[in-house]
Amino acid sequence: MRTKNSIKNIIVALILNLMSIIIGLISQKVFISSLGTEYLGINGLFTNIISMLGIVELGLGSAIIYNLYKPVADNNKEQIKSLMHFYKISYRIIAIIVMFIGLLIIPFLELIVKDANISENLIIIYLLFLTDIVCSYLLTYKRSILYAYQKNYIINIVHIGYLLCMNLFQILILIYTKNYYLFLIIKIAARIVENVILTKIANKLYPILLEKDVTLLDAKTKDDIFTKIKALLLHKIGGFVVLGSDNIIISAFLGIKTVGLYSNYSMIINVLVNLSNQVFSAITASVGNLLVTSNHRKSLNVYKNISFANVWLAGFISISLLVCMDSFVGIWLGKKYVLPFGVLLVLCINLYLQITRYTNNSFKEAAGIYYEDRFVPTIESIVNIIMSIILLHYFGLAGVFMGTICSNLVLHLYSYPKFVYTNLFKKHYSEYYYNFIKNFVIIVVIGWITFSVSRVINFDNLLLNLIFNIFICLLIPNLLLYVYYRNSSELSYYVNLVRNITKKLKLKVVKS
Repeated sequence: MRTKNSIKNIIVALILNLMSIIIGLISQKVFISSLGTEYLGINGLFTNIISMLGIVELGLGSAIIYNLYKPVADNNKEQIKSLMHFYKISYRIIAIIVMFIGLLIIPFLELIVKDANISENLIIIYLLFLTDIVCSYLLTYKRSILYAYQKNYIINIVHIGYLLCMNLFQILILIYTKNYYLFLIIKIAARIVENVILTKIANKLYPILLEKDVTLLDAKTKDDIFTKIKALLLHKIGGFVVLGSDNIIISAFLGIKTVGLYSNYSMIINVLVNLSNQVFSAITASVGNLLVTSNHRKSLNVYKNISFANVWLAGFISISLLVCMDSFVGIWLGKKYVLPFGVLLVLCINLYLQITRYTNNSFKEAAGIYYEDRFVPTIESIVNIIMSIILLHYFGLAGVFMGTICSNLVLHLYSYPKFVYTNLFKKHYSEYYYNFIKNFVIIVVIGWITFSVSRVINFDNLLLNLIFNIFICLLIPNLLLYVYYRNSSELSYYVNLVRNITKKLKLKVVKS
């Protein structure tokens, strides 16, 4: 059942995200053509500032989902009802706190936004962003029960509908009115509709959510949740600083136009990250179920299989971005929006490190490991800010992302081996380090070979260049990875999995 649900979640996530990528690219193109780079920079900057307010959520959602795994596995309906009721009340309080803190930031906006040349009022724009995040906390809590029951594909289907409708209406607004206020209002309205739809689906699938006789959450479970929340607060801060502070640093030191130029790359990278995230978040609930029902040895085998797929996917995506990005941006937006190669190279390394976090994060979240490594995000944040600012002065825009690489390594080289690998599987650090370094070196070598081959033939036509580069990326990295790992147990696992699925499909066709 775990494998079936994971595969279903992954397939739906991939198909729907491919659809969202296409309309997202069209929307970004129309946005730049209609409003310009400054507005793009404002959009990216305020998105980061608002994401900072997500710290107030304190990781409550993750803590609740973790505590839902066992009652869901045991079919303990009363405990499920108690947890969901607690979640609802907590999120309403969080929405109020987020709104209050968000209003306190308004006097500091002019210090953060540098060289903005737009006609709209910055405060009104910011208030619309703030309204969007406040609305995101209302009615959204019932998503958690869908995650706990491994129904991620339902959330993904509704979310893709939200993205398609929102982007379609935003494109029409930009084409016919060029009104940035209406552009943001549509996003708010779409967010509300998405939350209402998911709430109705959750109510229909799990009618116990509508029952009024709810027992208050017991003290022991509350204590466990609050213990994890205390640790998750630091994780939230660390996550924002590492992944969300780049635009703020770029705006403060290099100007809002540079934020706009980077936003195009950021959009593509976020699409790739979200696509990867959908694949691995789809298995987190299955991992949670695995950890409460299996021994260390079986869990380690599953971890190795998932980690293998994670490295392969991260390597392929990062190499493809390095080889194809210049041609793609040139076709999509124009050559003037292409960033220097050094910046792209650093972004690709950072992308690899970010995507390869997912396996460890899945096991970490599923096992509820939040308190043990609560101080790591603080170290990570300090490293990121200090190194980004220092390296920015030496390497410009690329230096900002070099700082992010340094902070990513804090997780890969300290947190994951100590709190996930050795803690869950009772294995030595040396095995983890060997695999991490070996995989990174392999991807670097394959990336160098692929990039070199892609530059042997250079067409004057950007479209031909892109088509050739895509072909090279589909062929060389996957072929070399297959050759290197062909005798591994992990690759054998996936080959057998595909064979079994194929056999089952054939049997279904024969029976029908």
